[in-house]
Amino acid sequence: MRLSPSGAPLGLTALLLVAPFLLAAPSLCAQNPPASPAAPVELPAATSSAAVPATAGSVDQVDLDDIRNFSRVYEVVRQAYVEKVDDKTLMKAAITGMLSGLDPHSEYLDKEGLTQLNEDTTGQYSGLGIEVLQVDGGLRIVSPIDDTPAARAGIKPGDSIVKINGIVVDAQNVDGMFKELRGKPGSKVDLTIVHQNSDKLIDLHLVRENIAISSVKVRELEPGYAYVRISQFQDDTAGDLERKLGQLIAKNGAPKGAVLDLRNNPGGLLTAAVGVSDDFLDAGTIVTTRGRLQDANMSFKAHPGDQLAGAPMVVLTNNGTASAAEIVSGALKDNHRALIMGQRTFGKGVVQTVLPLDADHAVKITTARYYTPNGTSIQAEGIKPDIALAELTVNPSDHGPVLISSEADLPNHLANEKAQAGTDINDDGSAADAKLATSDYALSQALNVLKGMALRQPAAVRR
Repeated sequence: MRLSPSGAPLGLTALLLVAPFLLAAPSLCAQNPPASPAAPVELPAATSSAAVPATAGSVDQVDLDDIRNFSRVYEVVRQAYVEKVDDKTLMKAAITGMLSGLDPHSEYLDKEGLTQLNEDTTGQYSGLGIEVLQVDGGLRIVSPIDDTPAARAGIKPGDSIVKINGIVVDAQNVDGMFKELRGKPGSKVDLTIVHQNSDKLIDLHLVRENIAISSVKVRELEPGYAYVRISQFQDDTAGDLERKLGQLIAKNGAPKGAVLDLRNNPGGLLTAAVGVSDDFLDAGTIVTTRGRLQDANMSFKAHPGDQLAGAPMVVLTNNGTASAAEIVSGALKDNHRALIMGQRTFGKGVVQTVLPLDADHAVKITTARYYTPNGTSIQAEGIKPDIALAELTVNPSDHGPVLISSEADLPNHLANEKAQAGTDINDDGSAADAKLATSDYALSQALNVLKGMALRQPAAVRR
């Protein structure tokens, strides 16, 4: 689908951004900025655009007094503000204020913003690797992206940015502060953050990097059990998943089960979320969207072809699981395809559309709510897990050496007549379980539940 170039009729462009207000890292929306003023803008989309109706009977009339008040305020600011402000800055601020007053996700995009969207779509940009949400005049971390300066520095979901390069972030400068998070690779930036439920300020000295993010990682947890990590939903995520999971299956055979890790996934493209859901479903509704305009009303259904051939699945979620990641979680849960474990998700149940104004400017505006297959809106509520897990860290217990732990340790014990030479009876898997639990408690619990689900399958279905 193409967005209308400058001078063409303005249409509603369907698809669609399903990510929180991302400031310092990829917003993963579906738009590429124009290569030149005359070039159209590409937007991966599923439906056609339609002209926005604008008849007098369907639009509220603007009160003449409101127009006068706006003009008076405009002139007061131009004449009486402590510093001179040019007309272009005032108009941009008026547009920005109008959109930001609607919801946290609608915004005005200038040429710089469109360029950022292009970087976001490809997953390649220069910055720190954090998704930031503007909340009450401040900047709050939605989640750090894997293998980035932010993640390596220990930034966590829910953290708040207090200072950037020594300047306190407040409602007056928040729009400019987030730009400081991005910059040339190798350049330095100082952050002061505070963890959620803490009052201790933490100073971090970070170096910006060129971040080319592969959104999918696939590996084997242990023989027969696959681990799929999706960090965000880019335009190539579904294809990347199909390729990497296919390679794992070709190498190790069909898995007995799989863990899909969507923790701290901030979302991204609606099309990518639909594609990933379709990879694990044979049939059923994935998601529906509803808005005021006809183009905003869509329904996506799964096609035959489950990459895991029905093997049990566990999906790991937490408070940083947002937007497109919630679409996947809701689709797999409502279709009884997977068990959700972890914490309640973020609760972003709305979709944004990019509407072009001309070749260098656009508006990202919320145009629809989305609903899980059961018809549930998760807006501001999130998805509750089937099995709740607290965010815990596990440490090995302290105990003294055990001299006798089994019959085999007793003197003069009878040998097992069918014992295989070279086998270690103490290698029962508990050591590997302890290693996984101490590094990632939630993942270890998910694997244990997955094993139980696999055992419950009929013998003919087990891998």
